Amino acid sequence: MRKFICLLLFLIPLNLLGQPFKSVQELIKRRTPWLSDQVVFKRLKNDQKDVFELKSMENKLIISASGANAAAVGLNWYLKYYCNRSMSHMGDNLSAVYPIPQVKARVRVEAPAKYRYALNYCTYNYTMSFYDWKDWEHELDWMALNGVNLMLTVNGMEAVWQNTLKQIGYSDQEINDFLVGPAYTAWWLMGNIQGWGGPMPQSEIDGRKAMQQKMMARMKELGIAPVLQGFYGVVPSSLKDKSKAQIIDQKTWGAFKRPDILVPDRSDFSRIAGIYYSELRKAYGKDIRFFAGDPFHEGGITEGIDLKTAGRSIQQEMQKSFPGSTWVLQGWQDNPKQQMLDGLDKSHVLVQELFGEFTNNWEKRKGYDSTPFIWSVVNNFGERPGLYGKLQRFADEVDRIRKGPYKGVLSGVGIMPEGLDNNPPVYDLMLELGWRDDHVEVKDWLSGYAKYRYGNSNPHIDKAWQGFLETIYQSIPGYQEGASESVFCIRPALDTKAVSHWGTRVRTYDLLKFKEAALEFAKAVPEFKHSDTYQIDLINILRQVLANDGEQVFQTMVKAYNEKNTEQFTKVSAQFLNMIRLTDDLLSAHPYYRLNTYKIRALNLGKTEEEKKLNIHNAMMLITYWGENNPAEDNLRDYAYKEWGGLMKDYYLVRWEMYIKYLQSELQGKNIQAPNFFWWERAWVEQNMELKADGKVKPLSEVVAEILKLKTGVQ
Repeated sequence: MRKFICLLLFLIPLNLLGQPFKSVQELIKRRTPWLSDQVVFKRLKNDQKDVFELKSMENKLIISASGANAAAVGLNWYLKYYCNRSMSHMGDNLSAVYPIPQVKARVRVEAPAKYRYALNYCTYNYTMSFYDWKDWEHELDWMALNGVNLMLTVNGMEAVWQNTLKQIGYSDQEINDFLVGPAYTAWWLMGNIQGWGGPMPQSEIDGRKAMQQKMMARMKELGIAPVLQGFYGVVPSSLKDKSKAQIIDQKTWGAFKRPDILVPDRSDFSRIAGIYYSELRKAYGKDIRFFAGDPFHEGGITEGIDLKTAGRSIQQEMQKSFPGSTWVLQGWQDNPKQQMLDGLDKSHVLVQELFGEFTNNWEKRKGYDSTPFIWSVVNNFGERPGLYGKLQRFADEVDRIRKGPYKGVLSGVGIMPEGLDNNPPVYDLMLELGWRDDHVEVKDWLSGYAKYRYGNSNPHIDKAWQGFLETIYQSIPGYQEGASESVFCIRPALDTKAVSHWGTRVRTYDLLKFKEAALEFAKAVPEFKHSDTYQIDLINILRQVLANDGEQVFQTMVKAYNEKNTEQFTKVSAQFLNMIRLTDDLLSAHPYYRLNTYKIRALNLGKTEEEKKLNIHNAMMLITYWGENNPAEDNLRDYAYKEWGGLMKDYYLVRWEMYIKYLQSELQGKNIQAPNFFWWERAWVEQNMELKADGKVKPLSEVVAEILKLKTGVQ
């Protein structure tokens, strides 16, 4: 009988014998079903580091791993470096490969980074405001494949706050006045705003809670620990009118009234913190180990607060409700404030060096006073478009820390972009640094990247990417908040101001060298005309060429106006407007870059007409005027501007047409009133919340040919 059972077991395919890592097996079925019966998983015993091994055996791929997260990374390593396949936020390249490649010699990879962290509060709005479950499934699969094992997870905090406030005597209307709309939760949770973009319907509050629960269940399966919102004293500014608790008025953030701060180390703080954590536990479980929350983010009033005592009190309440948990703090500007850090048990703190592409606070502050920290990059602000990323600096800085005096408190690496739908090599490289011990030469790494992004190596593409590394992805010193911006999208004026208040239109790279690399990339069109990732990148690269050339046409237009050369101004301004139209044609050639794609996502997430109306209004505000309705406080306007098909034509082009018409009238000696863009932008949002037909879309090949014929800008 025993021999018969053994014979049966021998006849059962190896991949059906109760393999570990069921969640990764399911991931394979979702993303690469052609691998479903080709991969066998085994568990490795390793208590020190995450590790995976790859080896082919009897035409099967054996992935041995220390856990589900490491197994997913092993799968991704095989897909990238053996199959030339990959996932990204800008298209997937996951078509079937037959026969599957063999791994002849065992490959073993250990993660030097304990934590591989992902997401900024702002990502939840600039990228994820209107994610449905299909979007989140894709996101979490990407996170797992890239080894993320710690992720900010702040959907559904509205339900927690709603129940907390009810218990301290708040009415439904008062709660509505505090909660924000679905596109503004980041700044609400960071203590910057309250009420804006709301009120949020109860159905949407409930839906966001259910989505958070579903996300957390999937994350647990994939070995991704969630970082939830902790209680650090932020309360509605109305509480001081309802309570005798000691509260510090936090004044304003721009034109917005901030929520206030409940002074820690007081009985009221302890009472409300206890209610908050109790509601959090009811909604999302008791096994949460990480909490975020940054007191006095981007300002705030600290007068009257003993920061050392406050920090200790915030941490103690966290530990009381969730023993052994870790407080995750953003290393941004002067946060975490040193006096607050002094009061903390640093064994339960993790600091994020947030803006690593520019800062070295970890060094200036001596490893944050020997506090565990991760080195992260932001790379973009507002998810503004543009090709950008200091790739070699990423690799150099991580290597420098690992070899320096603070290697003992370096606990990992992270990506903290304000938006993810851009610059995929930035996120691939940064997270891969969590799995590489050796110093990475990015010029070599990019050869592999290009191959797995597009599916095959190509000499034109390889040459182009080396050119990109020397231009848009160069690592020169200097402060810059994201990519250089497009003159097409500035609020029209004849000056050098950027699109966004903190942005720049200055190009620090060689424009001719970049254009040559872009044209080299375009030479691969015949071979990659059916590659979605190539098409998406080609559009983005040529968009950048147009934006760069548009800057020079703009300067010629300004010169003609200043010289009162009406004929030249008319000619060059027409050329400028045509370049905006051509940019719209280019972006409209792929659904990824269309305004309607964004609108549809916002509308489809809404389950009721009330939700749909709120979502689309939030969506359109965020990418245009953002929020402030005070002309004297207009700093956030166009902070999250987008270059999208439909938006270029209907918004930016119309603004420029209005302004150029005004300038032409001035040149003709007519005394007319300048356009009031502040109120026009707000009216435009109200008038453009419906879906519009995309109209006739020009074939990409036709648009590319037109761009290549242009004789403007740098030649």
